[in-house]
Amino acid sequence: MTLRNRNTEKLPTDIFDALIIGGGINGAATAAALAGKGAKVALIDRGDFAGSTSMHSSNLVWGGIKYMESNDFSLVRKLCKSRNHLIKSYPSTVQEIRFLTTISKGFRHSPRYLWAGTWLYWLMGNGFTKLPRLLSSKKIKHEEPIINTQNSVGGFEYSDAYLHDNDARFVFNFMRHALNYGAVAANYVESLGAEREGDLWVTKARNVMDGSTFDIRAKVLINAAGPWVDQHNELTRQKTTHHHLYSKGIHLIVPQLTDSQRVLAFFADDGRLFFVIPMGNRTCIGTTDTHMEHPEVDVTADDIAFVLENINKRLTLDKPLSQDDIISTRCGVRPLAIKGDQGSDRDFLQLSRKHVIDTNDDSAHISIFGGKLTDCLNVGDEIAEELTRLGVTLSAPDFKWYGEPADAVKHQFMDQAKRMNLDAMTAATSSEPLSTRLWRRYADQAVQMLAKIQEDPAQADILIEGTEYIRCELEHARDHEMITQLEDFLRRRAKVSLVVPHEQLRQSSGLKEACRVLFGDDAEERFNSYFELHRDTSRPAISAADA
Repeated sequence: MTLRNRNTEKLPTDIFDALIIGGGINGAATAAALAGKGAKVALIDRGDFAGSTSMHSSNLVWGGIKYMESNDFSLVRKLCKSRNHLIKSYPSTVQEIRFLTTISKGFRHSPRYLWAGTWLYWLMGNGFTKLPRLLSSKKIKHEEPIINTQNSVGGFEYSDAYLHDNDARFVFNFMRHALNYGAVAANYVESLGAEREGDLWVTKARNVMDGSTFDIRAKVLINAAGPWVDQHNELTRQKTTHHHLYSKGIHLIVPQLTDSQRVLAFFADDGRLFFVIPMGNRTCIGTTDTHMEHPEVDVTADDIAFVLENINKRLTLDKPLSQDDIISTRCGVRPLAIKGDQGSDRDFLQLSRKHVIDTNDDSAHISIFGGKLTDCLNVGDEIAEELTRLGVTLSAPDFKWYGEPADAVKHQFMDQAKRMNLDAMTAATSSEPLSTRLWRRYADQAVQMLAKIQEDPAQADILIEGTEYIRCELEHARDHEMITQLEDFLRRRAKVSLVVPHEQLRQSSGLKEACRVLFGDDAEERFNSYFELHRDTSRPAISAADA
């Protein structure tokens, strides 16, 4: 029986301290915090973990330098401290990266003024990162020849952080923590609504995979449904002080534009920051900011045209980027928390990604609005405090529920990898040594992989062409990561479908072999189902009207 099926069977059999609806970054961090601190926790998501906003980010962990322009210094200070804390807690995954920002003639601020702002930003982050630099146009061109400096008046460089793997993988690591601490979690289990019965919430749940329904009982109900928080509150008849506005953002994944391993930042034609972000042997460019009325969104031809036009103006490429260069896209909404009747069109672009916790004491119901990857540790701790306030006893309130294993564990892994000469097995196409990659993705669970590779060196073979995933990783994903649909692996546990063209995947014999590892006798059905349901995201969606 699979891990998911075992957990699904446990959901109706116990009374939990808390049931969390939603497995994005807010829900996953909350589950890890509560389970680590001793609460009996359940979590369900109607899709896969990190299946929405949390898999469509810029992969950046940053202190919110843009919020300085709106004088939201307390938020910037908090986010800078959160960024630093994540870098220290996850040194293999969250890493400092330089941002080189180019300023064009006629921009509302001079490079020196903005450079001074980066020093304030550096100080607000306790001087944790490398020092900012002021750069002339000539210096920018020397360091990054692909930048078009013809209309530039200079720029500056400062530091923030980024996720070495993808955002959805980072979210799943919190789910892994939660499961290790005893949480019961299952993807593809939908909440159909909940009623308060006496001292308990009774949530009607549906197993999306087979249609069966059952009840889940919990003392506290936590709505972490991301963009769908408001909709789920309607199901449970909860009135809240806050609600969401939606901002659509898209990114395009293209072949690698520069190997400098820094983020290139510009101000797009609409005045927003616009990034060229390293993604291994690919480059991620974007983003947009479009006010939406609902959270269901897709990439349009206008979105793609905006990103391509802005990037081609700011780079001097041998050949301008076109639709044909797009390998894949990412598209999601930012849920922006607002209070009352705030959020006019005039204020929209100034709204921050701060999280808000909205608690109904009478019904023991908590809603989490907004939020972002950078602030996830604060969300977990704050929800734990709310749970205590609502009368749930945490047996280990001071437990450190996040972070990589101790250095001694890492040294033990690396020593064992060195003794078996693991890095000599690294494929020639890989971007980093095999030992480094396995530790970052799996931490102490990677020790089991060393034993498998030692017993059978073929376990270190790359299975899917054009990727960096080896056979024993697929077996680990099958047994420990609740891979229910092929997309769960291709897009979220890994970033394969982001960096390998859709048609290349369709023709991949390695992917068919990976399906056999993941799904056994159901491999062909899951493979065919994926390509029937998922279009090539390098092309814009076609509306019904256009069709």
